[in-house]
Amino acid sequence: MADSKNGLATQWPEYLPGGYHIQFAAQGKFGTPEMGTICPRKSMTHLVQQMFIHGLTLDGQRFRPSDWAERLAGVMSQFRPAGSYGGPNTYSPYVVPIVLDGIRCVVVDKRLRDLEPLAWKFVCDFAKDNNLKISEQDVQTP
Repeated sequence: MADSKNGLATQWPEYLPGGYHIQFAAQGKFGTPEMGTICPRKSMTHLVQQMFIHGLTLDGQRFRPSDWAERLAGVMSQFRPAGSYGGPNTYSPYVVPIVLDGIRCVVVDKRLRDLEPLAWKFVCDFAKDNNLKISEQDVQTP
């Protein structure tokens, strides 16, 4: 669609899926830039991929020691998003121990792979070396 008022040629939907309204900077009729923004119309959600390391071996045995999930999360506690701070006794938001259906698990956010590939490899190798069950899930976060 062309905007004859200021000589801009624009081809985009006014609203995109997810309720985003699009405007952007473009050169106007007299060579002056026009200002633009991308404005969310409703709250933003992100799709986060997570890997679950279950405290069960592939042959169904409980993994020992019983505090393995807390130990693994503790080792990974230094890997945090830029600008965040956690005290010495807090877990990274990327590697969190949980109990799922009575089984200790560790939830690993796949963004850790981009933040620190060696940390991601360490966690994956831990699961592989100990023959632990792994599952994956996509979760929407606010």
